[in-house]
Amino acid sequence: MNRPTDGRGHPGVPSLEMVRNGRRRGSQDSLPTRGAARREEQAERTERAERAERAERAERAERVSAGRSGTDLVPQPSREEALRAQLRERTADLQRVKAEYDNYRKRVRRDRLAVREIAVANVLARLLPVLDALAEADEQGEVEGGFERVAEVLWSELAALGLEPFGTAGDPFDPFVHEAVSYSDSDTLERPVCTEILRPGHRVGDHLLRPAQVAVAGPPTGP
Repeated sequence: MNRPTDGRGHPGVPSLEMVRNGRRRGSQDSLPTRGAARREEQAERTERAERAERAERAERAERVSAGRSGTDLVPQPSREEALRAQLRERTADLQRVKAEYDNYRKRVRRDRLAVREIAVANVLARLLPVLDALAEADEQGEVEGGFERVAEVLWSELAALGLEPFGTAGDPFDPFVHEAVSYSDSDTLERPVCTEILRPGHRVGDHLLRPAQVAVAGPPTGP
């Protein structure tokens, strides 16, 4: 390379223009090197991103495959088994409906019997004074001949309707069904007892029409 000299053949000092031209050429020579480095770095980043994306897709595919495999391991019911289960369910429903209907029929029957019993009790309660008069006439011997036959049929029909007289001498006194008209002390009795039935009581089934009027004897009540 020829270097500038002064007039005497010695190397001279480069001029300012030469220095500027040299720097410009150096900068231009380094530009391709920097661009290549940036492109290489960008390519590496792109490759790393693609590798990460491929790894993520592979992981997702593996999870999905594992999930499907787990589902395949669970035995699925066949159509026949499903139909049998449905048949059992429908049979249970029918049995439950039948039981409910049977209970309904029993309840309706009980209600009807209760209504009938109450209606009969109300009618018979109105007839009790007639029965008392008939019993008193019978005690006095006034029911004879055809009237005696009528009285027998009347008592028979009333019994068929469920009318039941009660009250017997010697029965333990029960304040729920007995009406004490008199009470006498007795040293031989440990509890009150009906000694005389002054008027019989009457009931229809579980319905008390009227209590029995009784004379009662029992332990002394005073000191």
